[in-house]
Amino acid sequence: MELKNSKFPDSIPRGVYGSMADRKSSAGRGGGRELAELNIGERIEMMKFAPYFAYAKKCFLGRSAYRFDHLMNIMSTCLQIFIFWGIYRALYGGNTEVDGITLPMVATNFVLSMGLGAVFSVNDYFFPDKIHDGSIATELLRPISVPGRMIAENAGNALFNLIFRFAPALILVVLTIGISAPAGLGMFTVFLLSAMLGYGVLWVISFTVQMAAFWFVNVWSITTIKNVFVNVLSGSMIPLWFMPEWMVGVLRFTPFSSIYFTPVQIYLGQLTWQEAGLKCAVQAVWILLIYLAGDFLWKKGQKKLVVQGG
Repeated sequence: MELKNSKFPDSIPRGVYGSMADRKSSAGRGGGRELAELNIGERIEMMKFAPYFAYAKKCFLGRSAYRFDHLMNIMSTCLQIFIFWGIYRALYGGNTEVDGITLPMVATNFVLSMGLGAVFSVNDYFFPDKIHDGSIATELLRPISVPGRMIAENAGNALFNLIFRFAPALILVVLTIGISAPAGLGMFTVFLLSAMLGYGVLWVISFTVQMAAFWFVNVWSITTIKNVFVNVLSGSMIPLWFMPEWMVGVLRFTPFSSIYFTPVQIYLGQLTWQEAGLKCAVQAVWILLIYLAGDFLWKKGQKKLVVQGG
């Protein structure tokens, strides 16, 4: 195998690197600052990130090819929201408020939680599938980060879900059920930041759990347990307002409430600016700590790699 060919693997989407002639031609048409104006360091940096943008684009365009599946996803998201709306409306029994929690607040909680869950979906079997079919060996030979590729593909899927799944479902829900308005433009901006950090927490949890595939042939049970913890303890299915105080106290020392419940609290204005900033900082700390654990297992697992087939 020639070393010069290993730098440009076949599996990287076309157009990631391109030929020098293409880039010169692009620069000549005025759209190629990458050659006309960029210095060597900037060109190298651009080349580093180009494969990841290409993977994200590939996933985004790939999702658009399955229009019927896309329509079913919209209907599934709306159906889940309407089911939970019916359940909580029946539990309230005609009351508009229970222990200071209004029905619109509850509706906002599960609409945003399920909506963010639909947008920020993570492929829990990205690494297990590659480890079990042997393709992880090829992935490790490529000049790109394998976790970076996972992030890029998830980002492409997230952007597609945001535009073509969550946005249509949100419009339909707002017109039928109605949700609480954000607590001001500034707090809504913080909510967007917190939502992104919440996705980061969800991603690093999935990444760390997937590392179990280096030691276990089947990680379905571990992944299922992880998903149960995320769905229940994040406040997505059951708002943390309705959980016992002792459980809420325990959850403060876990990353799960940082995924969905923290962004919802910020959106509804239940936190002061100082509290919102502290919550975002806690989310960032969880991302760092869990990623370090996952990265440790990732490096450890590569030394113990046993593939099934491939």
